[in-house]
Amino acid sequence: MLQGPKRTSIDKGSMNVGLQNDWLDGFTMAQGCESLPPRQERGSLEEHDRHPLLGDSSLTSEPPFLDTAQLFPLMETRLYKRRWVMLFIFSIYSMSNAFMWLQYSIISNIFMRFYSIGSLTIDWLSMIYFFTYIPLILPVMWLLDNRGIRDVVVVGSAFNCIGAWIKTGTAHPDMFAVTFFGQFMCSVGTVYVLGIPSRLASLWFGHHEVSTACSIGVLGNQLGIAIGFLIPPIIVPNVDDVDELAHHISIMFYVTAGVATVIFVLVIIVFQERPELPPTQAQAQARNLLPDEYSYTASIKRLLCNKSFMLLVISYGLNVGCFYAVSTLLNRMIIEHYPGQEVNAGRIGLTIVIAGMVGSLICGIWLDKTKTYKQTTLIVYLLSLVGMLVYAFTLSLGHLWLVFVTSGVLGFFMTGYLPLGFEFAVELTYPESEGTSSGLLNCSAQVFGIIFTIAQGKIIDAWGTLAGNIFLSIFLLIGTIMTGLIKSDLRRQKANQLAEARAVNHTGSMCSVQDYGATVPGSPPQWRP
Repeated sequence: MLQGPKRTSIDKGSMNVGLQNDWLDGFTMAQGCESLPPRQERGSLEEHDRHPLLGDSSLTSEPPFLDTAQLFPLMETRLYKRRWVMLFIFSIYSMSNAFMWLQYSIISNIFMRFYSIGSLTIDWLSMIYFFTYIPLILPVMWLLDNRGIRDVVVVGSAFNCIGAWIKTGTAHPDMFAVTFFGQFMCSVGTVYVLGIPSRLASLWFGHHEVSTACSIGVLGNQLGIAIGFLIPPIIVPNVDDVDELAHHISIMFYVTAGVATVIFVLVIIVFQERPELPPTQAQAQARNLLPDEYSYTASIKRLLCNKSFMLLVISYGLNVGCFYAVSTLLNRMIIEHYPGQEVNAGRIGLTIVIAGMVGSLICGIWLDKTKTYKQTTLIVYLLSLVGMLVYAFTLSLGHLWLVFVTSGVLGFFMTGYLPLGFEFAVELTYPESEGTSSGLLNCSAQVFGIIFTIAQGKIIDAWGTLAGNIFLSIFLLIGTIMTGLIKSDLRRQKANQLAEARAVNHTGSMCSVQDYGATVPGSPPQWRP
């Protein structure tokens, strides 16, 4: 492979425009496009700062987009069929981990009696997932940036598998401490899950399908939650005999461990770091970032200074924290109004998640078609608030079928919001690492998840489910307002549009912006006929 010229950062010196033009001219001839009249001399560097696709950097107090995303020569890009295999493997790994999050709380009344523990203690079997995430997310994000996505997924699936096997020996009333430790190990695994979908989508998928791919990655987690709502009430019936109950619990734990083991083996054998050639021009440019030019600490600081992103971080945390609280306390809310309906409580949870999976997929496809990130996010957030209010005021009416309907509406929008937040964050923060932005979003969600779950649980005990759900609705209203204040600066889209515009300017046609696939960093494009 020929060694390409060293990249020059815009903020360190002027761009080697002539070299870029030579590469683009070579691309034009390689593609057989008609030559155009000699182009006019390009303007000065200051003119680039006012490119119509990037905006006038002098009009904003934030660092201009070009300071963090420089212009590079067009590079070869390619989509590989095996990208769907990578997405599938990650999705089933995420599914397994999410299932174990809810396998206690959806039948909390049964486990409270089996282990002789209180309601707050059983809630901590779910909240430990939130609590573990907060201190571990920064080192895991560092690991993702420095070791890559494969190492993170392998380590996470290992923790998931180990935790599942620890729990197989805890089907006894005196083994609560051990089952809590096993759940803690699984919660460590989830730190290696939640920030992956947007990173995986950007590494493997084209710009016309990246939002859909991110949605599918999130669907894996939601499918695990759906199974966690559905299966435990079926496998573990509410029986009085402790030995029979222990037998059913043991079956659930062993099946879970077997599935986690198969997934761990698949991850080790099949899962890959990234394709040989990048899928988009934006990803090709991100690969050109030399290691000595990237600082993890500086990246965190830039994100924390990005006002629009920080608004999204808080609003995302409010929305997803509400979803975590509703999911964790669903059994208690349903049983309070419909005693003895543990199985239906699981089915209602399943309805929430299945509707959310449909919502996620529709939102992902819609984003790929329209690129209306802020508008879509704001509308879905507002409808999540409406769905929460409808659910709150109809839960106690005594009609179980109505609870199914309102829960489905709530899930469609509240769970469908998850991939929107991920993809909007990537747009606002490009070319920062997708794992870093996703990690900060999820950290916010875990913090609010702990706060909302504990607070709503106390409110339900004191004043009932209506007051608890109104409590969540107030914070969804705050999140809706904050979402409306976000400035929609779609940086990743601008990078792709600018690359296409440059190609059109030099060739007079779109023949130069097809999905050619990319070279390794630092090498000139290897154009394919």
